[in-house]
Amino acid sequence: MSPRALTRALVLTLAVGAATFTGPPAAQAEEIPKAPGHRLVSQYDGAPAAARPVPGQAPPQHPFLAPNGRSGMHADAAGSGTHPYSGPLGRDPQVTSEKIAPIGGECATATFDAAGRLITVCGTFTGFLLKLLDPRTLDTLAEYRLPQRSSTVEAITRLDFSKIFKDTSGGAYFYLDDQDRVVLADSRQHVLRIAHRQEPDGDWRFVVEDDWDLTAHVPHDCVSWTNLFPSGVCDPVTSVMPDWQGRVWWVTRLGRVGTLDPRTSQIRAVRLAGEEIQNSFSVAQDGVSIVSDHALYSFRADADGTPRIQWRQTYDRGTGAKPGSVNQGSGTTPDLFGEDYVAITDNADDRMNVLVYRRGADVPADRRLVCKVPVFASGASTTDNSLITWGDSIVVENNYGYENPSSLVFGRSVVGGVSRIDVREDGSGCDTVWHSDVRSPSVVPKLSTANGLLYLYEKEPNRLGVDAWYLTAVDFRTGERRWRRLTGTGPAYDNNWAPLTIGPDGTAYAGVFNGLVAVRDRD
Repeated sequence: MSPRALTRALVLTLAVGAATFTGPPAAQAEEIPKAPGHRLVSQYDGAPAAARPVPGQAPPQHPFLAPNGRSGMHADAAGSGTHPYSGPLGRDPQVTSEKIAPIGGECATATFDAAGRLITVCGTFTGFLLKLLDPRTLDTLAEYRLPQRSSTVEAITRLDFSKIFKDTSGGAYFYLDDQDRVVLADSRQHVLRIAHRQEPDGDWRFVVEDDWDLTAHVPHDCVSWTNLFPSGVCDPVTSVMPDWQGRVWWVTRLGRVGTLDPRTSQIRAVRLAGEEIQNSFSVAQDGVSIVSDHALYSFRADADGTPRIQWRQTYDRGTGAKPGSVNQGSGTTPDLFGEDYVAITDNADDRMNVLVYRRGADVPADRRLVCKVPVFASGASTTDNSLITWGDSIVVENNYGYENPSSLVFGRSVVGGVSRIDVREDGSGCDTVWHSDVRSPSVVPKLSTANGLLYLYEKEPNRLGVDAWYLTAVDFRTGERRWRRLTGTGPAYDNNWAPLTIGPDGTAYAGVFNGLVAVRDRD
């Protein structure tokens, strides 16, 4: 088939699949196929670890979120990247997977309802799918199709698939609320609150309980199959999170910050002119922490819900986006930790820095910065994933060199590296505790505080051209790799910026380009 004919076929397929609807009934999981070469690489390295819980204070439980560890991509309101459950220890770990779509199908945020069922959003070329999965079998219990993103239409019609890989909007960042309802912003600039229910016949389905339209506050002349050449502005909604009063905060790619009061449907918004927001954000009782491609902000809402800046802190954004970054700015969601700290990374040209600030509204400007720690090698240092924070410790992963699933084919990898940095007890600065050479190209890593293991998604260079992907466990205390388990081979197992998530039953889940992978110790 010629490229032009292929494009026409894809356009027709995607146009037909662009509608929003409640999906098919329960379906059995289909395994993601492995590429040739999986028998030429090690299946398991290392030895099982003993659980060694990490002492420390968990982030405060948000009153409007599901319990910590199962409410969103970064596990809790503080963005800690920690789970209170013990993940796999490496005892004969078993791997299962679900193939979501023939092409694509990556599952990003993974959450869990009170019964432990897995709720996730998976991206396909015909649109995002909100899915309810059995956490053991990965069978689909219910499915709801979200509207197609404009970036997908642009990618197909203009043959530029970077549009998709650099788009964080459309529902990838969602949260599960305190009543097990999904709250997300779709590609129409609507905020949806979606419940899941079991019918008398035993089947499950998703039900949209609330639909709030933001288009009066957000430009929405976006590319679609009926509007291929828009003349106006399209500003996709990146992420949503609740504050301690129950308002739903939302941010857009072009720097809009807004609130929605679910009780009154009142919407308020401000704009950070000339700035871009591509990450999610974090929330504590003292405010909402948002990072743009220019600065870190702390916000509160006025009585009428209008976002108000408490303080703004610029950082070194460098001179351009690096390979391994979505844009020219920090790639991290702010982490709120310790007594009153907030941590991000910058985008400095030579070496990225981990930055720790005091987040109090009354902190003098000359005392806000706690430390600035350069990490990884000169000219090869960036991250586009959230930090992990626990106690006064920070873990950062190097994503330099990763762009999309085509970046690492034919046995290639990244320079890699993971480091742990601790804030000194007296708050006088920070110190590097350890550095690991593990190459974890693009995963959102996680820490199990119940067993003391960091979970990464590893790929090493391979002279035979085999693209082997591993779930890797690293000792949080020492940085030593304890074990790793092959999940699969080939681009279908590339995790492409998706997170690792530890479920209440001890399973580690990884979103991958073709769906979802689960790793658990043998019973």
